[in-house]
Amino acid sequence: MFTGIIRELGRVAALDGSAGGLRLTVEAPATAALTAEGDSVSLDGVCLTAVAVDGGRISFDAVPETLQRTTLARLSADDHVNVEPALRAGDPLGGHYVQGHVDAVGTIRAVETEGEGARVWVDGPAEVLAYCVEKGSVTVDGVSLTVAALDDAGFAVALVPHTLEVTTLGALEPGDAVNLEADVLAKYVERLVRR
Repeated sequence: MFTGIIRELGRVAALDGSAGGLRLTVEAPATAALTAEGDSVSLDGVCLTAVAVDGGRISFDAVPETLQRTTLARLSADDHVNVEPALRAGDPLGGHYVQGHVDAVGTIRAVETEGEGARVWVDGPAEVLAYCVEKGSVTVDGVSLTVAALDDAGFAVALVPHTLEVTTLGALEPGDAVNLEADVLAKYVERLVRR
């Protein structure tokens, strides 16, 4: 379980493998210092298991299912990724409940400057948009955000300067692919109402 509050901007140190499986090594010293083999860590909103921790680097294995459903297969060496260690008992819940189970890959439609921040429009599939409500929560590349507006093709989020500075979202451009996770609470409510 995660909160969508990014703790560190990591750097892809190495990629080894292909679409059949990928060993991904990320340089993230602050997170590595708190991580043991077998721990869960979110990279760009994808929950992965640490398979090795060496100094300030953490290695993960991504299987074909993960590579097909997320943006991880598009990463290159030296790319930056949003890093969040799993929530521990007693940690503050500053964002919202995030599982690290990506629902779909969305596409950045537009990035508009708004004062010191930015308004970003993200297009996504109907199965994600069904759970989006204005002022509700959504996760984009692992970052907990509030839906500012909706239309038939996507949603907008308003990014504050801090988010633009300490996450990968500050470098987004139209056409970029991003990992999307709808609010899990909305999914449970829908399931209960259907019964």
